[in-house]
Amino acid sequence: MAENGADQQAMEIDRRVESEESGDEEDLKKEGIDELSQNTSVYETEGEPDTPVDIETIILDPEAEDVDLNHCRIGKLEGFDVLKKVKVLCLRQNLIKAIENLDQLITLRELDLYDNQIKKIANLQELKDVEILDLSFNIVRKIEALEGLNKVKKLFLVNNKITKIENIGHMEQLEMLELGSNRIRVVENIDNLKKLNTLFLGKNKITKLQNLDGLTNLTVLSIQSNRLTKIEGMQSLINLQELYMSHNGIEVIEGLENNVSHRPSKKLTTLDIANNQIKKIENICHLTELQEFWMNDNLIDQWSDLDELKNAKELQTVYLEGNPLQKDPHYRRKVILSLPSVRQIDATFIRF
Repeated sequence: MAENGADQQAMEIDRRVESEESGDEEDLKKEGIDELSQNTSVYETEGEPDTPVDIETIILDPEAEDVDLNHCRIGKLEGFDVLKKVKVLCLRQNLIKAIENLDQLITLRELDLYDNQIKKIANLQELKDVEILDLSFNIVRKIEALEGLNKVKKLFLVNNKITKIENIGHMEQLEMLELGSNRIRVVENIDNLKKLNTLFLGKNKITKLQNLDGLTNLTVLSIQSNRLTKIEGMQSLINLQELYMSHNGIEVIEGLENNVSHRPSKKLTTLDIANNQIKKIENICHLTELQEFWMNDNLIDQWSDLDELKNAKELQTVYLEGNPLQKDPHYRRKVILSLPSVRQIDATFIRF
C-alpha cells in the first residue's frame, strides 16, 4: 500500500507541474508545433501581418542612450552600429531569430530581447559592460556563449527550453538569476555565485534541493511548481528572507533550522508552502520574524498547530484556506484568537 501511495503522489506532483510538454520524447516529436505555438507573435493575434519590417524604415538617434524598440516587427539585428552612446537597448516582442551585429555597442549596459524567436545565445562576447541581460520567452535550449560577460548582475532566461544550469560560473557579479519555466532537473553549477541574492527556479522539473551551500547571501529563493518532496539542502542559506515552495509534493516542514541570522534584518519573513501535502505545522517556532505565512491547500486539521506561530510577533498575513481547518464554522475567529497580530486571513483583511 505504501508503494502505491508513493506512486500516486508522484503522479499528482507531475500533474501539478506546469511544463511545456508531457515528456522528453514527445518534446522532439512536437518540436515544430511547440516552437510555433510558444512564439506565436502578438501581431498575428491582432490581425497584423507577421512579417518583419525593413530596418531602414526605423530611425535611430546616434546620440540616444536609451533605445526602446518594442513591438516593431524587427526581424534582424542590423544597422544598430550607429548607436554610439546607447546604454539601454530594449527589443521586446519582435521577430528576431539570431543575436548578431551588436559588437560595436560597447557602451551597452542593458540588453532586452524578451519575447522573440531566438534559438541560440551567441555573439555577445564584446558586450563586456552589460549588467542586465534578458532573453526570456525565446527558444533557447542551452546556456552558452556568455564568457565575456563578467559584469552581468541580472540574468533572465524565463520560459525557454533550457535543460541544464551551466556556463554561468564566471559571472561573479550576478545578483539575480531567473530560470523559471524551463526543463531543468538539477540545481547545479551555481555554488560560486557568492553575490547571488535572488534565485527563481519555478516551473521546472527539479526533484531535490541541492548544491546551494555557496549561496550564503541568498535572500530570495523561489522553487514553486517543481517535483520536490522534501525541504532540504538549505542549511547554508542563513540570510534567506523569502522562501517560495508552493505546488510541490512536500509532506513535512523541516530543514529550516539554520534560516535565522543574528542580524535582525536578515531573518525569514515570508514562507510560502501552499499546495503541498503537509499534515502538521511544525519546526518553525524559531522563525520569529515571519510576516507572511502561506499554508493554504494542505492537510492541516489541528488548531493547536497554530501555536507554532505564536513567537512570530510581526505576523501580518496567513493563508490557511483549503485545509480541513477551514471547515470549522468559527474558522476566522479562531485564527484571530490564536494569532492576534494577524491583519489578513487568506484574501480578506480583518476589520476592527
